[in-house]
Amino acid sequence: MKSKSELVAEIKKNSMPCHIAIIMDGNGRWAKSKNLPRVKGHYEGTRAVKRIVKVSGEIGLDYLTIYAFSTENWKRPNNEPKAVLTLIENTLMKEIRELYESNVVIKFIGSRDGISKSLAQKMDNAYELTKNNTGLHLFVAVNYGGRLEIVEGINALLKEKKNSITLEDFPNYLYTKGVPDPDLLIRTSGEMRISNYLIWQIAYSEMYFTKTLWPDFSQEEFLQAIIDFQTRARRFGGV
Repeated sequence: MKSKSELVAEIKKNSMPCHIAIIMDGNGRWAKSKNLPRVKGHYEGTRAVKRIVKVSGEIGLDYLTIYAFSTENWKRPNNEPKAVLTLIENTLMKEIRELYESNVVIKFIGSRDGISKSLAQKMDNAYELTKNNTGLHLFVAVNYGGRLEIVEGINALLKEKKNSITLEDFPNYLYTKGVPDPDLLIRTSGEMRISNYLIWQIAYSEMYFTKTLWPDFSQEEFLQAIIDFQTRARRFGGV
C-alpha cells in the first residue's frame, strides 16, 4: 500500500465525503488470533479509533460516526458488555481533553437505558466541553440500534399528536438530527452486513468492506477507502 502522504495527495478535495460511518468489527477475533482476552481486543480497538479520528481531522472530514456498542451487544457472554462500557468510560473518556484541544466536537448517540449514571454524565460533559469546536464532528454510537432509533422517533411524533410526517421532516426525530447522512459506510473484519446501524441514514451510502480486523485498521487503509469512494458514480436512484 502507498504511504500516508501519497494517499492524502491522491484524495480529491472537491469530492470528499462529508460524513463517514464505521462499523468497527473484529476486536474479539483479533484477540483470539493472539490468544489474548477479548477485552484486550477492545482496548486495541480504542487505539485504532484514535488514529482514525486523527487522520480524519487532518484531511478535513466534517463528520465521523463510529459504532462502539450496539443494543444487541448486551447479549454477549459473561461480563463482556460491562467490560466494554467500562473501557469506553475509562479509556475513551481520557481522550476528551485531547479531542477538545484538537478542535473536535464529540457527541454520543444511542439509548441511555441501561447506561450507568456516571457514563451518561461523562457523555454529556464531553459534548458540553467540545460543542463549540469547529473541526471534525465525532459521533460515538453507544447502546445504539437503528430500529430502536426509528421507534423512538415515532414515539416522539405520537407525543406531539402528529397525524403524518414527511420524508424530509422525519430525520429531525432521529439521534442524528441536523447531521447529513453518511456518504460512505466502512465495515472491517470481512463481514458484509449493516448490523442495525444507521439504517435510515445509510439508504444511499456507498459501502466499503475490508477483511482487516478493526485493531489493525490503519490510516492508510482509511484513506484508500476514501479514494475508492471517489471513483464511484453516485446516482441516488437516477441515471
